[in-house]
Amino acid sequence: MFFNKKIIIEGKLISIESPTFIIAEAGVNHGGNMKIAKELIDLAVKAKVDAVKFQAFKTDNLILKNIQKAPYQKDTTDASESQFDMLKRLEISREQNIELKEYCTDKDIVFLTTPFDEESLEEIDELNLPAYKVSSTDITNLPFLKKIAQKGKPIFLSTGMSYLSEVELALKVIYEWNKNVVLLQCTSNYPIKDSEVNLAVINTYKDNFNILLGYSDHSVGVGAAPFAIPMGAKVVEKHFTLNKESEGPDHASSLSPEELIEFVKTVRRVDEYIGSGMKEPSLSEKNTRKSLQKCMVASQDINVGCVFDENNIVAKRTGGVGLSPIDYKQIIGKVSDRDYRKDEVILID
Repeated sequence: MFFNKKIIIEGKLISIESPTFIIAEAGVNHGGNMKIAKELIDLAVKAKVDAVKFQAFKTDNLILKNIQKAPYQKDTTDASESQFDMLKRLEISREQNIELKEYCTDKDIVFLTTPFDEESLEEIDELNLPAYKVSSTDITNLPFLKKIAQKGKPIFLSTGMSYLSEVELALKVIYEWNKNVVLLQCTSNYPIKDSEVNLAVINTYKDNFNILLGYSDHSVGVGAAPFAIPMGAKVVEKHFTLNKESEGPDHASSLSPEELIEFVKTVRRVDEYIGSGMKEPSLSEKNTRKSLQKCMVASQDINVGCVFDENNIVAKRTGGVGLSPIDYKQIIGKVSDRDYRKDEVILID
């Protein structure tokens, strides 16, 4: 399978050569309050991320009513409340999604959302979003993956809680309909221990799939995402909140406003550190090269008619004047056409 290695999201290029595409995951940290949702968008704009992402689901389509919360949800919310009741409070309606998308358009930031069920997928499809994010919870939901792939929009596919064989099956289903996919390593807990990050999976994905890669980061603080970038991640995603103390399942493990700003700065710094991959002197090195690299000079007095050999020439710093020692064989065995004093730069026509 050969997926596309260049994907454009509202004019922003994702490719091997492009800067890292940063998704700020608002998720359900709005708590069902549109004022807070818009404040989250404002923060994402201030932090200069590329996209801000929410979640779209109909609780009745997503979960049975008697399902308990995930362990991390019990730790961060009322443990006696069902997962169904918690999610019901966090739903965003079709009209609210329209409102948020328009707000993002006004703020010149990409609006994304994760559909968790088919009804929500059809609702947000009407919004003509530039891409879809697929949650790790649906990596094994092959019928749903097919429906998303058939929409023809680029897909960010998270792979938490999955085996490599399941990832391969998911990609095979998508590939028949859609070649614009970014595959995200992820560990689905909130937060995760450093020992659970497993960035080496990015290398595993490189070895097994010809596809753009990324990392959905649930580690603490600025965390692991910046380290994923030198390994080949071209997209990083991170949860953020206005207040870590707010009530809700994801606030405690999300970035604070200050941390989100620092996160983006760190990612951009890593982008600069990585550079182009072209091995050549940088602009600032070109003058340094003249001062520090060596050229050939006479190691002793050389009279006209003498033959140059490895005993009467040597490399020294000359300020960039003369023959580079990388080309010293050009003069070995040649007859000098003039007198040279010791340390005089060897000149050849």
